[in-house]
Amino acid sequence: MAIKNGDAVRVHYTGTFTDGEIFDSSRDREPLDFVMGEESLISGFEAALLGHEKGDRFTVTIPADDAYGEHLDELIMEVPRSEVPADITPEVGMMLQIATDEGDMEVEIVDIEDDRLILDANHPLAGEDLVFDIEVIDVK
Repeated sequence: MAIKNGDAVRVHYTGTFTDGEIFDSSRDREPLDFVMGEESLISGFEAALLGHEKGDRFTVTIPADDAYGEHLDELIMEVPRSEVPADITPEVGMMLQIATDEGDMEVEIVDIEDDRLILDANHPLAGEDLVFDIEVIDVK
């Protein structure tokens, strides 16, 4: 049965950068379950599965535009260090949740200067072409 929108799909996957470094894998946990077409996954992942069947195993490269988008400079922001709660010791790489007019946003501290923090609201995988080794476990 070829995968189509509306199907319940179960897959194992390993995601790597184009240099082969692994960024995520379901191989050491339960397979990923989702319904095709509900847009719960990146668009390129779902598109790659269309037409495949239970038992298929394949590798696909998903360009950044079909994954987490391009890395946008406008999502880099500076905030005064004084806006960080006193009980938090900022460190480069630390994730913070900040309140904006549009709601809460997760950001990464990418630089710390004397009186300010540089924050990045891009998804950590933005700007990356991603390679997935996918095995279709089940289709219903």
